[in-house]
Amino acid sequence: MKIEADSGMQTRLLHFLAAGASQASKPPTNPKPSWQGYSVAQWEQSVRGTGTPLPGLGATRQGTGGRSLEVVTTQLRPGYLRKNGAPYSANAVVSEYFDLSQERNGDTWFVVTTIVEDPQYLTEPFVTSTNFKKQTDSAGWDPQPCTAR
Repeated sequence: MKIEADSGMQTRLLHFLAAGASQASKPPTNPKPSWQGYSVAQWEQSVRGTGTPLPGLGATRQGTGGRSLEVVTTQLRPGYLRKNGAPYSANAVVSEYFDLSQERNGDTWFVVTTIVEDPQYLTEPFVTSTNFKKQTDSAGWDPQPCTAR
């Protein structure tokens, strides 16, 4: 699967596991590290969080049967977690969980939870989540190249 983002005109390729393969599957031998790394994807195994939301909770997970898309990325070029943040090494492992949910009012949200683990620079996992609300059209789509600001 290919993911395109307008932030920096980035493109990522997700390599799906073959049926019965383990998440520990290795990337190709001697790949060249890159800013996007090598990403292995699979749909989470257990189905949870589907169905009618409980009173007070407004979202129902959509996706494939309410499951997260799990992506593990390795082979990254060393860099920084944020512009002025902590560094990460070439041995960092990035786990991402992509979720789609539908609010009662009809709004659709795409949430990406990211966990970075790097024993060289981090004493514990670095966890963030990014939320995207689906727009009614492509009026906001305006890809721009990366710049140092």
